[in-house]
Amino acid sequence: MTVVSSPSIAGRAEELDALDAILPFDRRDQLAALLTDDDVATLKHLASEGMGDNTLRALASDLGYLKAWCQLATGSLLPWPAPESLLLKFVAHHLWDPVKRTEDPSHGMPFEVEAGLRSQHLLRAHGPHAPATVRRRLTSWSILTRWRGHAGAFTAPSLKSALRLAVRATGRTRQRKSKNAITADVLAQLLSTCSVDRLVDIRDRAILLAAFASGGRRRSEIANLRVGDLVEEEPVRAVPDDPASPPLPCLAIRLGRTKTTGPDDDARSLMIGRPVEALKRWLQEARIDSGPVFRRIDQWGNVDRRALSPQSINLILKSRCTKAGFDPQKFSAHGLRSGYLTEAANRGIPLPEAMQQSQHRSVTQAAAYYNNPDRKRGRAARLIV
Repeated sequence: MTVVSSPSIAGRAEELDALDAILPFDRRDQLAALLTDDDVATLKHLASEGMGDNTLRALASDLGYLKAWCQLATGSLLPWPAPESLLLKFVAHHLWDPVKRTEDPSHGMPFEVEAGLRSQHLLRAHGPHAPATVRRRLTSWSILTRWRGHAGAFTAPSLKSALRLAVRATGRTRQRKSKNAITADVLAQLLSTCSVDRLVDIRDRAILLAAFASGGRRRSEIANLRVGDLVEEEPVRAVPDDPASPPLPCLAIRLGRTKTTGPDDDARSLMIGRPVEALKRWLQEARIDSGPVFRRIDQWGNVDRRALSPQSINLILKSRCTKAGFDPQKFSAHGLRSGYLTEAANRGIPLPEAMQQSQHRSVTQAAAYYNNPDRKRGRAARLIV
């Protein structure tokens, strides 16, 4: 293994500091040791080109993992472009049959490679990887290969066939990102755990209401929300066609680049009423007038200047679930997204209208968020009973 001098690592750590709003800060030193100067330069270039924060974060993490795995598995540095045989080896090491492994210990990832990755805290789970994780890392590998001016063998029929067969061998079914949807009744119980005067409760209340009401925003979108993304709109009537109904505050959120929209799409979601009031109260109480909207609060009640991470949004949601008496293992932040669409369906809101708010592009994908328990209550399965 090539030993990198400490000054070089320290220099790369300082370079990565420039990306601290995007890259996981707690892994900065580890990434600095795994990546080369060229790697860091590539990441900074991708950031300047407007690559989405989540994509860039995944690229950095996956690149560090790939380099460590290749060194342990082959004794050599990660080559550019990677030969087809190395891609197939990656699939074989990460997608394997647990039953066959009990019969043949050499099947799957070699124990010395696994031990090496665990010692570097790059591998925590036991058993084969999730197929989605393997596909994501191969996609990251392909993107970085193209940015270095190479084609690679990522479209090779042998790789596609190996992936298909390996996924079948693992016997894993695709899991929901959140087992249960967070519909309006569940949301109400989560909100009941937020007091009216503690700053952390005021923040968490604003997070829950804003994430749900704006169309079930992804945790990364909530974490990355900035004051400049909030656009004050004219108040609207509680009942649109009733001039006597009371006016409600209205706020638009500029989404920018998301999983389904680009920076030039000018995609927006609206919030009306209580969510707007909760968000404005948080900004006022926390004295935030620029920069990240949702931030960490220390044990003394001081508001940090840095934004919460997407993982923090998920942990906040799970913490509120625990306080409300729910099993946190059955919920995640993504439940706000599926819950929004499920609630819209329960209230008879047409799917296209709900999709306009959630910014889904695919009707099939949006409809897939309707959870099975809600389908059991519907009429579609009761045509013949």
